[in-house]
Amino acid sequence: MSRALPKHNKRRVAVIGGAAALALTGAVVVTSALAGETPKNSGTNAQTLASPGTISCPDVASKLPAIPATAKAEVDRNLTLLNTQIAEANKRLVDTVGQGGPNFVNNAILGPLKDKRVATVNRIATAIGRTAAKPQGLDALAPCALNGGGVNPGGAATQPAGNAGNAGNNGNAGNNGNAGNAGAAGTISCPDVASKLPAIPATAKAEVDRNLTLLNTQIAEANKRLVDTVGQGGPNFVNNAILGPLKDKRVATVNRIATAIGRTAAKPQGLDALAPCALNK
Repeated sequence: MSRALPKHNKRRVAVIGGAAALALTGAVVVTSALAGETPKNSGTNAQTLASPGTISCPDVASKLPAIPATAKAEVDRNLTLLNTQIAEANKRLVDTVGQGGPNFVNNAILGPLKDKRVATVNRIATAIGRTAAKPQGLDALAPCALNGGGVNPGGAATQPAGNAGNAGNNGNAGNNGNAGNAGAAGTISCPDVASKLPAIPATAKAEVDRNLTLLNTQIAEANKRLVDTVGQGGPNFVNNAILGPLKDKRVATVNRIATAIGRTAAKPQGLDALAPCALNK
């Protein structure tokens, strides 16, 4: 025989029911979080979800003159390389989101990309110039830019919240795996080019001397940058942002030296092997 519940029993049932509903709601929230869903008004920092953007570069192919048949294969190969360089830079942009200080993108991605493009467009110009008028001013097409996204080159990067306050790169204190960029900066040394050159024709001497001076300037600038960026970036910062770009600059410079000599004498071969430099701790 059923009887009506006393009032105090009704209140207890209501409380128990409410607690069960609350527990169920909590379970739904936890399940959603585990599933990767973000509850509404959760306070998630939108900056951590921002896209890193994409890198765009001036088109080189459309700025070239008529390409001699003898140069077409080499020009096409280098035009393909320009596209590969952009793709690699965009991949690095994604892979390094949140790394480094406010100038990381400029120093470690856009800067090295520009140097690679300078060397590549110089090879294109040289290839065309062997049998036709050498195109001038292609270097102006080398710099690229970052479009949109969450990283602002040259400004405060949109970094994940955990990397905020990285202006002094204190958040990267654990990156002491790069001995060359922590503590003493060390110095950069490069193979001597002048001693490896053949006899220089008088007609090429001024241009060769100018480029030999430029090689020394490039090393001095790299050493200065080494000092200025102590403590910045990850374990590969020096390779990626200093030694790599320096090598690309030296490749372009020694190629100009070889081309200058080759106009009136045998063109020296293998000077590219003198381009890589090393960090002396």
